[in-house]
Amino acid sequence: MKHLTRLTLLTLTFCLSLSTTRADEGMWLPSLVAEGRINDMRAKGLRLTAEDLYAVNQASLKDAIVRFGSGCTGELISDEGLLITNHHCGYGQIQQHSSVEHDYLTHGFAAMNRSEELPNPGLVVSFLVEMRDVTDAVLKGVKPGMDEAQRTKIIDRNKAKAIQAATKGNHYKATVEALYYGNQYFLFVYEVFEDVRLVFAPPSAVGKFGGDTDNWMWPRHTGDFSIFRVYAGPDNKPAPYSPENVPYVPKKSFTISLKGIDEGDFTFVYGFPGRTYQYLHSAAVRYTQQLSDPHKVKLRTLRLDIMNRAMAADAAVRIQYAAKNASVSNAWKKWQGEMRGLERLGTAAKKEAFEERFEAWAADKPEYAGVTERLAALYDSLEPYAFARDYHSEAVMAIELLKFAGNFANARDLKPETIASLQKAADGFFKDYVPAIDRETTTALLQEYARYVPARFRPQGVVIDSFATAVFDRSLFTDSVQLRALLATADTAALRQQINSDAAVEAYRAFLSAYQNTIEPTYAALNRQLDTEYRTYMRGMMEMLDGTKEFYPDANSTLRIAYGKVDGYRPMDAVYYEPVSTLEGVMQKDNPEIYDYDVPTRLREIYETKDYGPWAVNGTVPVAFIATNHTTGGNSGSPVLNADGELIGVNFDRCWEGTMSDLEYDPTVCRNIALDIRYALFLIDRVGGAGYMLDEMKFSK
Repeated sequence: MKHLTRLTLLTLTFCLSLSTTRADEGMWLPSLVAEGRINDMRAKGLRLTAEDLYAVNQASLKDAIVRFGSGCTGELISDEGLLITNHHCGYGQIQQHSSVEHDYLTHGFAAMNRSEELPNPGLVVSFLVEMRDVTDAVLKGVKPGMDEAQRTKIIDRNKAKAIQAATKGNHYKATVEALYYGNQYFLFVYEVFEDVRLVFAPPSAVGKFGGDTDNWMWPRHTGDFSIFRVYAGPDNKPAPYSPENVPYVPKKSFTISLKGIDEGDFTFVYGFPGRTYQYLHSAAVRYTQQLSDPHKVKLRTLRLDIMNRAMAADAAVRIQYAAKNASVSNAWKKWQGEMRGLERLGTAAKKEAFEERFEAWAADKPEYAGVTERLAALYDSLEPYAFARDYHSEAVMAIELLKFAGNFANARDLKPETIASLQKAADGFFKDYVPAIDRETTTALLQEYARYVPARFRPQGVVIDSFATAVFDRSLFTDSVQLRALLATADTAALRQQINSDAAVEAYRAFLSAYQNTIEPTYAALNRQLDTEYRTYMRGMMEMLDGTKEFYPDANSTLRIAYGKVDGYRPMDAVYYEPVSTLEGVMQKDNPEIYDYDVPTRLREIYETKDYGPWAVNGTVPVAFIATNHTTGGNSGSPVLNADGELIGVNFDRCWEGTMSDLEYDPTVCRNIALDIRYALFLIDRVGGAGYMLDEMKFSK
């Protein structure tokens, strides 16, 4: 335990070191800002204290930020529960409320009073109550050299105790998360609200302007925002949806700055970044760059081509598949930029050179000697299993019919409540399902699956060439009428027999069995060994580079602060990208013949008359800007703040040239892309006609 305590202190020393590794790189824990980062932030322009950013016993900026759903961030912009996030974060909810008759995706949505705000079952927002280091408590009883399974068992038991203690006697929820590959542990306590209603969404021609063509690109002209409202019970605490609920009164909400930005201005992003992998071994980088990303891109290209053809031919299909298409295309384009960035930077080669240095340093240190060679050997063993796993995820489980059938295959019982749940799943599935698209996609994906996945990883008895015909022609899960009739039967034995003998269920179980028996056990076992070696390697890196490098924990969907400045960049020779975009660029791209570039008539009219009202800046309207803040997935919707902690933008993307920043941050091209908050206000007021919402906001001029 003495060694582990020393390690925790060493970890904090590196986290809070003031030595600079790379400008503006890092995703820092807010609770530790007071112990070191605040000095660097203030030196670069911040005019707040550490307590302004994060405090437990008083309101601070953290109290205005939420994890939106399970994969985005949002922030409170009024004391009446009004919340802003990205359009693409609220896209699923907007799509669920849309139909051909009420096409909110195309035309947008604005609730003109509280009674028109739309509830969203299943959507939650989570406020962080506090975070604290619980390393000593979690590692209590862990001994050096302990068997990994026994070690994990002790840690899991200790984590459960910490969570129970944090949530006893209150309505909070909590998690304990590992940092630095299990060298440190933090407790995160949340207050979770489940009544969240849609208030405003711009037309998709604004909120998704540029579509896949502009995604991940700069300059950007997308009004990527949507507005929701958080509701609470009469006691201002979380409550299930009820017409009797009232707008939540937050501890803190953001003041909105109307002062604008200039190149070089200090900014910071405060949100819930998803996953980064800054400390990976070179073998993992090579696998990502040369094998995993290329194959995943190819599989998603097949899916997108099929969806895009069908969506272009039918307006109803376009609505049905809008959210699915956006989800598939987002990572598809990101992976392409990631591959190029890793190649350009030579990330794998850099890591190999560092690993050689590390082994030379560790030669006389038994605790660390040989760890990089052991990691390399483990990755060599892991590669075929990781590759087969990628194909199971991106090809097999991309088949909509199989995923849907899995709900029934995995049902443990057929009690009335289970059948009701399955019926609800069926209603949602068939609302946005076109069998012809799924069938064509299945054939295309499984051809690639058969070509690249070795036979030892594939299910026996499944004939790929005739799979689509054999399954889609025989399964009742492609027919909503038949399925509803079956679920209505009172004979549960007959229902179970029908489910078990269904072609889609049989296929789902065959693929799942192959995965569980031939891929997952070895994959999981090798990753457990990797975890052990990474824990040692991480500790060794921090000891080796003591005083010469700053270390920050990889993102893991917990609240972080990243900071930098408004800054343009040079993507290629003789080209410089300015850090701001305006309405002029929107209109330059306007093309009524292309759905993603068809500017709404109202916006076109405003542009022609230049009737921008109070939102005019130098004869136009600001749209978006870029800065050097280190962000990743999960930061979508995060507040971008100025030196006074005022809201100046809503983060929504990264520049394509910098999408490798999850593995290596390059300060010359890594930029986060943010919606200028003034463009959102302009759209709400002048285009959406919902200016009443501005009455409950606070502004700084």
